[in-house]
Amino acid sequence: MLYSTSAGAISIFLFFVAVVLGLSFYLGRKAKSAKGYYAAHGQIGWFVNGIAFAGDYLSAASFLGICGMIAFYGYDGFLYSIGYLAGWIVALFVIAEPIKRLGKFTFADAMDARFNSRGIKLAVAISTLIVSVFYLIPQMVGAGALVRPLLGLRYEWGVLLVGITVTLIVVTAGMVSTTWVQFIKGSLLVIFCAILVGMILNRGLVEKSGGQIEMAQPVVSSAMQPQGGWLNKPYLRIAQSGGKIATYRIAPAKDGSTTYTLAQTLTTTADGQVLINGLPQSEHNDLKSVGTIADLPGDKTRTGPLGPMSFLSTLHDSTIITWAKEKITEADGTRTVVYYQVPKKGSDLLAPGASPTFSGVRSASITKKLDFISLMLALFCGTASLPHILIRYYTVKDQSAARKSTVVGIAAIGFFYVLTLYLGLGAMTSGALDPTDSNMAAPLLAKSFNNTLFAVISAIAFTTVLGTVSGLIMAGAGAVAHDLMENCFKMKMDDHQKVFYGKLVAVFLGVGAMGLGIAFQKINVTFLVGWAFNIAASANLPALVMLLFWRRTTSKGITAAVTVGMISSLAWILLSRQAYSEVYNLDPNRSIIPFSQPALVTIPLGFVVLVVMSLLTKKKTQPAETSVVSG
Repeated sequence: MLYSTSAGAISIFLFFVAVVLGLSFYLGRKAKSAKGYYAAHGQIGWFVNGIAFAGDYLSAASFLGICGMIAFYGYDGFLYSIGYLAGWIVALFVIAEPIKRLGKFTFADAMDARFNSRGIKLAVAISTLIVSVFYLIPQMVGAGALVRPLLGLRYEWGVLLVGITVTLIVVTAGMVSTTWVQFIKGSLLVIFCAILVGMILNRGLVEKSGGQIEMAQPVVSSAMQPQGGWLNKPYLRIAQSGGKIATYRIAPAKDGSTTYTLAQTLTTTADGQVLINGLPQSEHNDLKSVGTIADLPGDKTRTGPLGPMSFLSTLHDSTIITWAKEKITEADGTRTVVYYQVPKKGSDLLAPGASPTFSGVRSASITKKLDFISLMLALFCGTASLPHILIRYYTVKDQSAARKSTVVGIAAIGFFYVLTLYLGLGAMTSGALDPTDSNMAAPLLAKSFNNTLFAVISAIAFTTVLGTVSGLIMAGAGAVAHDLMENCFKMKMDDHQKVFYGKLVAVFLGVGAMGLGIAFQKINVTFLVGWAFNIAASANLPALVMLLFWRRTTSKGITAAVTVGMISSLAWILLSRQAYSEVYNLDPNRSIIPFSQPALVTIPLGFVVLVVMSLLTKKKTQPAETSVVSG
């Protein structure tokens, strides 16, 4: 069964949430000052902060999104893992120690350390808010996807549950509780995902007769013939139109005609419940064997336990039933989404370029190649530019602790990303995929073993969302209350007021995050996070690097670079083919943007703008001090 609740699963989930909230209320007593609320008094140990880095960074995109992309497209999803991890090289060797020297509470503090410029504070605060919002959306989408099958609630209620819980965490204790929530969930996520990978390897690979869905009262009728350009492809299809989904086995008859055999009918009711053949989903009435192996090498039907390398080599030589979707617009204007099975060789899935996102690897199209390069550049450069990651450097006492915590974070994050390859491939062959929701691949993989593991993995994934969202809301609250209200608009506030307004902003951000999570329900979370990385890298990285390494950088140069990078990348994304297709549901050919990922253009643009503006305004700024890197 794909989606069904149990008392045990609900109990485990509520236990995790109760522990997290209890910890927040307990630690809230220690965060009365502004330094305590925004930076945990700078007294977090380097090891705890390093694991908290992993907890902060391993978001819904890392766990739910990447596993889902690997489950549906193979190695291409793992390219996101590589890009995310590679970005920490920049954080370790370029950013860690200088950012600790420059800052106090927020990213804007560091950028404005030499200038005391209201323009820098305003531009960086707005950039922090925009990046945080774009990063918040996929976290809330992942939360709603998790709660729906676990608690039997509608997607919208899941988003509201996360929003309310996170807001309580941030309001009660600020960065202190956020750090410990991230430490706990980072540790649990890595440990239990390692256990799950061990179970995948122990189960091995099993052939399931082509991976077809079990037939339910087969009927042959010309009236059931689906519409669309995919009629003659011999795959099992799920055609969706008007809230109804029908599954067909399409095969040629002996006389050369085409036979359409109805397998199952799925109907989505107004309250979000899925009915199969008119009955609710249950253990005996559900999608079966979705995502399987059609052919194992050596005429085997089962491999038995496999080692890490033999698992990959066996998969490489197998034929796997994958799932794809196609959007079709009928002559009468009806929009239909078709989910269908596509058999692929394992060798093809374990090579880059199989998915639409990374098709540029194999394509002869220059624009597709540029799109791929641009995305990888954004992932590489975006990590060291994410405000909610940068503010974590202010929670440790000195530069040495900042460096050590970065090393610990890289070790934990790197190990987890290796696990995502096996989690995604395990989900691909588990027989438990939901072809309509790639974000649920990892939890449903756990459910293919037992309900208890499903509950634990889902609860950990939920706390993953809580930790990341709380970090993002903290970054946004600091940007508004500390950077804008206190430093930019010069509002006089004592410690109590700084904390009060930070909490008030956190409430507004939490409410906004709930609304955005509901609006972007159907989009893969990793896809959305890619946008956040593009904006962060374009707006923040040029200014940060030049501030650290070029003495002639001026305040107006930084302000211009942040503003131009932020606006240009945001405009590029909103006008891209992906936005037209995935967000607006419009014809992507109407887009005027040559490729969807902006970093390849907007990051260099930020550097150029900063250099030009700094050279034009060098006489109007303070004399350059000794390089902040050398000091």
